[in-house]
Amino acid sequence: MDIEAGDALVERIKPLARSTDRAGTMGGLGGFGALFDLKAAGFTDPVLVSATDGVGTKLRLAIEAGRHGEVGVDLVAMCVNDLVVQGAEPLFFLDYFATGKLEVAHAAEVVAGIAEGCRQAGCALVGGETAEMPGMYHGGDYDLAGFAVGAAERGALLPREVGPGDVLVGLLSSGVHSNGFSLVRRILEASGARLDAEAPFAPGKTLAEALLAPTRIYVKPLLALHRAGMLKAAAHITGGGLPGNLPRVLPEGVRAVVDAGAWTPPPVFPWLARAGGVAEAEMLRVFNCGLGMVVVVAAEHAEAAVAQLNAAGETAQRIGTIEAGGGEEAEVVMRGRLFP
Repeated sequence: MDIEAGDALVERIKPLARSTDRAGTMGGLGGFGALFDLKAAGFTDPVLVSATDGVGTKLRLAIEAGRHGEVGVDLVAMCVNDLVVQGAEPLFFLDYFATGKLEVAHAAEVVAGIAEGCRQAGCALVGGETAEMPGMYHGGDYDLAGFAVGAAERGALLPREVGPGDVLVGLLSSGVHSNGFSLVRRILEASGARLDAEAPFAPGKTLAEALLAPTRIYVKPLLALHRAGMLKAAAHITGGGLPGNLPRVLPEGVRAVVDAGAWTPPPVFPWLARAGGVAEAEMLRVFNCGLGMVVVVAAEHAEAAVAQLNAAGETAQRIGTIEAGGGEEAEVVMRGRLFP
């Protein structure tokens, strides 16, 4: 490890970490471990909820394009969105940055993105680890992992009491988010598209800028919906898409019936389908296809929930309902076409 580079990085990121401080944070960077005071954060009878994730092969595009900040936001988003769907408020975050040769400017750009993600989620960046391993990574290549811890009052965990008649509300994604990039890269290679060229689906943006749009963080609007007593369940739509993620928060004996024409996918998705010759069923299995989060609310709360989410800056709409299913396991039934 280049000790001087590592020390320089720590000094550059200390103000970024301090900018994410919140109630409950104790101390700062530099210790052997990070402390957090749950009582100071306002919890009475808390259950801790944890999540860990990475950014996947989206990192390859970021490295090739020389854009490193967006993936820092992605790293936080992939973890904290998994916490909030369980009813938990994200409290603190740690990152792991491993590289072949530490480039302080690149690493600082990543951590700046991580700090931005933490501010969006309302959680504190309390620590991390930087590892320089030239025998494992080539040159300036790097990998990321994130670790988030949140808490919920014992009686506020999700999902709860989902059943037939409930309404599905979809929250629009910012784009591809952080899943399916192995397929994205194959499509780029097959089409000959260059990352520095204008995106055919986003005039005025380069292809790199459009594809690397950071994962949307849904924490604050969903926590507000939960605290208003309207949220029954929520599914973070990541790898596996709607068919793979929505059943994870549904009880046995129901099915989610989704109207595929209820939302308009961001233009990156029809472009990927056309450029790669990808069937709609495969698009739905690999990508979020325009919905980064799906929530379940009671029918009598559906209108108010959509209004509250839109007032909070989301693009939310009803996309379907929960019905009694024909088998034990929950399933997703798509009606209509996503890409006419």
